[in-house]
Amino acid sequence: MLSRRNFIKWTMIAGGSLFLPTFQIKTSNAMDFKGWYMPEEGEPHTRTWLAFIASRDIWSRKQIPEVQRNLATIAKTIATYEPVSMLVRKQDMGRAKELIGGPNDHNYPIELIEFDMNDLWIRDTGPIFVVNGKGQKSAVNFNFNGWGEDQDYERDAKVADFVAKKAGVSIVRSSMVMEGGCFEVDGKGTAIMTESCILNDNRNPGKSKKEVEDELKKVLGLRKIIWLKGIKGRDITDGHTDFYARFARPGVLVVSRDSDKASYDYRVTRENIHILKSSTDADGNPFEMIILDTPWDINTRYGTESFAAGYVGYYACNGAIIMQKFGDKKADRVARKKIAKAFPHHRIEQISIDGIASGGGSIHCATQQEPKA
Repeated sequence: MLSRRNFIKWTMIAGGSLFLPTFQIKTSNAMDFKGWYMPEEGEPHTRTWLAFIASRDIWSRKQIPEVQRNLATIAKTIATYEPVSMLVRKQDMGRAKELIGGPNDHNYPIELIEFDMNDLWIRDTGPIFVVNGKGQKSAVNFNFNGWGEDQDYERDAKVADFVAKKAGVSIVRSSMVMEGGCFEVDGKGTAIMTESCILNDNRNPGKSKKEVEDELKKVLGLRKIIWLKGIKGRDITDGHTDFYARFARPGVLVVSRDSDKASYDYRVTRENIHILKSSTDADGNPFEMIILDTPWDINTRYGTESFAAGYVGYYACNGAIIMQKFGDKKADRVARKKIAKAFPHHRIEQISIDGIASGGGSIHCATQQEPKA
């Protein structure tokens, strides 16, 4: 286990010319955030953020080259549809340029920005962008603490503010400690979250469910939160929502169902399905549910202990869904067909990212959308 670090407040370590001034938005009462909300992922994006890093402190020698190739593949695939901004450590810049090419070698530019990080999971370390329907955009910092101090996070704790400032938007400092993978929103007032992750003393000790809901309804523009129980301590995230259930659009859910009876997620995923079938959105409407069974066959070359084998870790960009394939031809084909049904107006891009999956993550975990204001 890597050594645990205390949260270190962000300080500017890169060139100051990159940043616009910071405007701190107070969140002391609900009126501060009236009209602000987090859009659903499928709404139009300004760009996608990624982080190009595979540190030897975390990844094995066998994993590192494949993880780097996977990140480049994700970036280039997304750049067919929208701009990409990618954080890159100084020592990795040459390799990133080699794999990705020039900024204008794609339909949309891929911008490489020098910044030091611990790990690649920008879904969790990055800010959550919110808008207000008046052409304004802001970014919420949820005080990343290494998934409950399970991994070194000194540099990752600085990512959210850096990205927000690079995007030129104001920063909101939430009172919560959590990650972007903890929750899913439909952009219309409904969210799905896991208790095991958010209502966890390793992130938010002493906070009641009501206190948590009040804060998240305020900063994310929510009216209703559906709580999945999740599971603590079985993976570093304590059961992130985006591994289990996603909004394809308001009223339509894409939900994972584990195929392996020996897996703890066999029970968890069926419990999730039961809860979601019994739930309604913020307007009282039941959900249409598209269930994706996990693959049986996976690539074991890069390790299996933490391998994330599931199809709900897709990413919705402008006009396309970027989803995984695992080499299980039947399961890959069925999942692609179901995702196409969930997103009838999107092109489906199915790519292999077995290196990233071997570290317990997905395409979704490695990306963070910046919506249009």
